[in-house]
Amino acid sequence: MASSDIDVVRDQFGAVNERDFARAMNHYADDVVLVVPGEGLQSGTFEGKQAVGEWFGDWFRTFDRDYRFEVKEARELRDGLIYLLAEHGGRGRLSGAEVQGENAYLYRVRDGKVFRVGFFASRDEALEAASLSEWSGGETD
Repeated sequence: MASSDIDVVRDQFGAVNERDFARAMNHYADDVVLVVPGEGLQSGTFEGKQAVGEWFGDWFRTFDRDYRFEVKEARELRDGLIYLLAEHGGRGRLSGAEVQGENAYLYRVRDGKVFRVGFFASRDEALEAASLSEWSGGETD
């Protein structure tokens, strides 16, 4: 039985929590685009599975193995567009400091693979962005 688009996204989060990064990255299309807002070193637009995998690898190396995501809300807004809200937290790898946060995400899924993912500071930002052209169709702009 084929997985639904929302199952693809949920399993990607499950794989990350299990530190099965190969399984997590298997959920991404070769031409995936990751959009990380802000102006810091980790912000920007990352294109292609290798660049997206490197971004996630760099990000996760800053945290201890206890870092986890808890999906609080996940729903399909329309065909292939998944909204997700997750709390996340753990310890910094070098500092040992506790880190906690909450982010909203939009995922576009096509043929069982994520081809666009965006991070948002809040539920409202993500849901507002869902109406923009880069999230509305089956292809990226």
